Amino acid sequence: MVKRKIRKLLFLVFIIGIPALLCVLSPAPACFAQDKIIAVVNNDIVTQKEFDDFVMFMRMQLSTELKGRRLDDKIESMKGEFIDRLIEDKIILQEAQKNKIIVDESRVKGRLDEIRKQYPSDIEFQQALKKQGMVQADVESKVRDQMLMYGIIDAKVRSKVAVSPVEVTAFYQNDPAKFQAPQVSEFDYIVLESSGLADEISRGIKNGQALESFTDKYSLSVAKLSMREGQFKKDVEESLMKLKSGEVSEPLKIENKYYIFRLNNIIPPRQLSLAEAQESIQSYLFNRKMQEKLAQWLDGLKKQSYIKIIN
Repeated sequence: MVKRKIRKLLFLVFIIGIPALLCVLSPAPACFAQDKIIAVVNNDIVTQKEFDDFVMFMRMQLSTELKGRRLDDKIESMKGEFIDRLIEDKIILQEAQKNKIIVDESRVKGRLDEIRKQYPSDIEFQQALKKQGMVQADVESKVRDQMLMYGIIDAKVRSKVAVSPVEVTAFYQNDPAKFQAPQVSEFDYIVLESSGLADEISRGIKNGQALESFTDKYSLSVAKLSMREGQFKKDVEESLMKLKSGEVSEPLKIENKYYIFRLNNIIPPRQLSLAEAQESIQSYLFNRKMQEKLAQWLDGLKKQSYIKIIN
């Protein structure tokens, strides 16, 4: 309650232009720095703490894909966009509140569980939060805000976007040649825990023994794989693409296990029919329209809003 009153007073002080009063509201410079106003959006404000929390939240989201210097560089390169994102989020949240959008709390909990499962254990999840200067309630609040924004965007934008069968057909007929099914390579493969056994099987195959003689001998399961280009890591894919039909690969180490592949068949690229391409075209056109309509809707809200960014 006290913090809300302080934020409201800070907002009023900024509007009437009496910065000297800010010192009265904050007994310590560090406290003021945390809640320093960096933008005004209609009757709401964006504080330095909100900006810092948003940076930390984005860092946590990206940390599942990027680490170390790559993560730092990515965050640094995006900081210029963050203030714009926060302003847009404020505007969208204000519109959600105006339209009385309600979030299902079970969905908030479910999304929070999904984020938590990206970490090996709950302890590591809590440690990651602590490292970013956050607690679970901060993440829960961000998730809830995201769902409020999804709700109003769904009501005001997504529900009004449609793609007709005529548009799908016209898009396909404009350039049918670009709708190609990629080459598919079909393999049998076995998975081994031991490098010694992998080497033994590899030597035996080079000496003319069939793969099946080892699967029977060691009770190994043979699995099947249909591989498209770009599906595996580059080094693994390069090794497999060199194989000719019927050939068996050298043992390939993937995540502490050893894989031996046999190429059975290659299905060459082919032209997709309209029926086969229809779903992907529908999705592409819908997303393109959705982005255009969302940008128009958001631009309209911005034009109706009072926005002031403070250095």
